[in-house]
Amino acid sequence: MEEQNLIDKLAKIKAWLGTGSLNVFGLPMSGKDTVGERLAKDLDAKFLSSGIIIRAFEAEQNQNMTGSGQLIPTNTFYDIILPYFSREEMKNDSLILSSVGRWAGEEDKIMEAAKNGGHEIKAVVLLDLTEADVKNRFEAAKELNDRGERADDANLEIFETRIREFNEKTVPVLNHYDELKLLIRVPADGSRDEVYLSVIDKLVEFIK
Repeated sequence: MEEQNLIDKLAKIKAWLGTGSLNVFGLPMSGKDTVGERLAKDLDAKFLSSGIIIRAFEAEQNQNMTGSGQLIPTNTFYDIILPYFSREEMKNDSLILSSVGRWAGEEDKIMEAAKNGGHEIKAVVLLDLTEADVKNRFEAAKELNDRGERADDANLEIFETRIREFNEKTVPVLNHYDELKLLIRVPADGSRDEVYLSVIDKLVEFIK
């Protein structure tokens, strides 16, 4: 019965989303890509993570733009990310975005590009965790070495820079989405399954 209930909820979200987008935000280590990838799988959507795309670009160009923990310049971000919204092979798909447009002011350009590409941003999910929680997750991940050799996770100092960047540059983005009645806050301190199911429930509530 619970499985059927989840299937029904996902069907409702999928019908509402159409070819639109959901943008998932949170502090570093909050589980954005984990939630985003699962949403994309369950909703038959395409998953676009700005972090993954930028790291792939860095590897391709043999550049290190994010190793300090700071966000890349807005114009560079636009050049790398915006073309994805108008890709022909994705025009009939919904999109699950992971932190696309993290710097104050970028959200307007992202919303415009998404809408022009037929992928209007329908809601923004914030995975809510405290700084203490994400630092604990960072330390645990370093012990387990389950994040690979990521330059932006090299040490606690760089990780704290990422947190500072989030507070200074991304929180205003989230405040803007909140003003537009698009922001959905989801407590993210539970297990992966608990957080994911909370996201689904919050989305269903948002649709109503």
